[in-house]
Amino acid sequence: MQFLVKAYDGEGMLEKRMEVRPRHLEGMKALGKQVICAGGLLDDEGKMKGSALVMDFPDRAALDGYLANEPYVVENVWQKIEVETMNVVLVNGEKRVK
Repeated sequence: MQFLVKAYDGEGMLEKRMEVRPRHLEGMKALGKQVICAGGLLDDEGKMKGSALVMDFPDRAALDGYLANEPYVVENVWQKIEVETMNVVLVNGEKRVK
């Protein structure tokens, strides 16, 4: 199953986000192809205010398990997380093959 995760930082968390970011990126790398795409959400000034992730997990429980240990969650950077089930069809203009 694919999921769209939109996670918003708490107020004034940019410095904390940057401190935690190396651990976050290590975790993303360890997930490999489970991360279909990911990036930072930007405010009007171009500063990061959250994250958008398109991820592939067997089910919602597996995604929730990942989120429970995500450094941005553990360190309280992300204050609001929205998750929607998604059907990824194209990646980089190519039909997605599992």
